[in-house]
Amino acid sequence: MAKIQMTTPLVEMDGDEMTRILWKMIKDELILPFVDLKAEYYDLGLPERERTKDQVTLDASYAAKKYGVAVKCATITPNAQRVTEYNLSQMWKSPNGTIRSILDGTVFRAPIMIDSIKPNVRSWEKPITIARHAYGDVYKNTEFRIPCPGKAELLFTGEDGTELRETVYDFECPGVLQGMYNKDTSIDSFARSCFEYALSVKQDLWFSTKDTISKKYDHRFKDIFQEIYDNEYKDRFEAAGITYFYTLIDDAVARVIRSKGGFIWACKNYDGDVMSDMVSTAFGSLAMMTSVLVSPDGNYEYEAAHGTVTRHYYRYLKGEETSTNPVATIFAWSGALRKRGEKDGLNDLMAFADKLEAAVIKTLDDGIMTKDLSGLVSEGYKSTPVNSLDFIKAIRERLEA
Repeated sequence: MAKIQMTTPLVEMDGDEMTRILWKMIKDELILPFVDLKAEYYDLGLPERERTKDQVTLDASYAAKKYGVAVKCATITPNAQRVTEYNLSQMWKSPNGTIRSILDGTVFRAPIMIDSIKPNVRSWEKPITIARHAYGDVYKNTEFRIPCPGKAELLFTGEDGTELRETVYDFECPGVLQGMYNKDTSIDSFARSCFEYALSVKQDLWFSTKDTISKKYDHRFKDIFQEIYDNEYKDRFEAAGITYFYTLIDDAVARVIRSKGGFIWACKNYDGDVMSDMVSTAFGSLAMMTSVLVSPDGNYEYEAAHGTVTRHYYRYLKGEETSTNPVATIFAWSGALRKRGEKDGLNDLMAFADKLEAAVIKTLDDGIMTKDLSGLVSEGYKSTPVNSLDFIKAIRERLEA
């Protein structure tokens, strides 16, 4: 069988630990036998990021802007323990944070639902999509360990000579201090991406922050969303029969739990990080959630929403068999290939992406799944737990069929 041809490369960002192992399995079994893959490859594994002093992450990010479509494996964001484990020269920042900052997009995350696994929240009948702002906040923070008593101040010096100064805290003992920021332009892009996405899928859009506590920072998000909605989107939303509303994040959590699903929930960066984990786990598994970063200028980066599955990686290194769920990573590849095909007018490539996803769902519907899913199957459905490679091979059989 002739391989499906590509005309423009996509950007491939390799990653760390067990997901890096799965990445190769997926390419070898599900991509390369069927597609004449054109990709500009970047290794974002922690050893290469250390070797290049994280320049490789910047290079990959700008390549994603150049080519418009990227697919990314899960990567490590090091903490103090990882610095020791990998003998790092410094605690490198989150690769995802760097990529999101450069692309200035919004991350849309939605669960992959199958009949045999029912959501833990009984009322949920439809997927809930998390729209996560992908710029700034804690992911681009500056922070200090305060070693002794003293005054902490927040200072802004404007180019026009304006000076704003506030005391953060008079420390009477050691502590910690953090400063973070965001920009009107990025919040504007976030809002527009959410409104456009809601119109494209014809779903209601919710937005939540904690503006009662953060009366300047979070309130600015609220104001920008409302201004753009009132001036540009209200009529379009009403014509489409969908709604937009703002509420406090604690109220939003309560509403989400009581809802039937089928809407988009827009959150600030950290809120979206946490809430997407909650939503995906309540739908079944963090490994069953799609994630795509969409920039205002039409660039797309697809990834899995979960981490590098460290526990399984250590077992793999000991030669033990693992049953790690690769579904979200497979859907990252299918999403990127579909978008590449869409941008380049390649119907065969788009059709392949559809068939790959259908093969995954068929495999799961047939009861062949990794152990994390096998334990979640509802009564009356069969499940046969298999290891990662056997699961991927079972998908290949159905894809070939």
